[in-house]
Amino acid sequence: MTHAIGRRKTAVARVFVKEGTGKITLNGRDLKDFFTTMILQSKVLQPLKLTNTADAFDIKVNVQGGGITGQAEAVRHGLSRALCSINPEYRPILKAEGLLTRDPRMVERKKYGQKKARKRFQFSKR
Repeated sequence: MTHAIGRRKTAVARVFVKEGTGKITLNGRDLKDFFTTMILQSKVLQPLKLTNTADAFDIKVNVQGGGITGQAEAVRHGLSRALCSINPEYRPILKAEGLLTRDPRMVERKKYGQKKARKRFQFSKR
């Protein structure tokens, strides 16, 4: 069994991969129950499709924080890392698609004296 962590924005996914039949469980629920849209499901399955290992592993994921898109991308990141530790030959394939890169974009903090991070309070000349 291999363990890896994937992150995106404030979402953190702990991914456990072991030999199996292709069953994917997220927080105790099936993939199709957890991520209802096909776009999010395909994001999660992308590393498995690229490496042709869709039915080779059972995957158990604990994911928390962030929204559903951030969680899906965190799972994808963790799964890519786990596959690389299982077989180093997958690394160039996944790296070419940019799946091993931690996306550093985060929400910018709100500053004092302003309404939001960059938006100012309304200016009144008179």
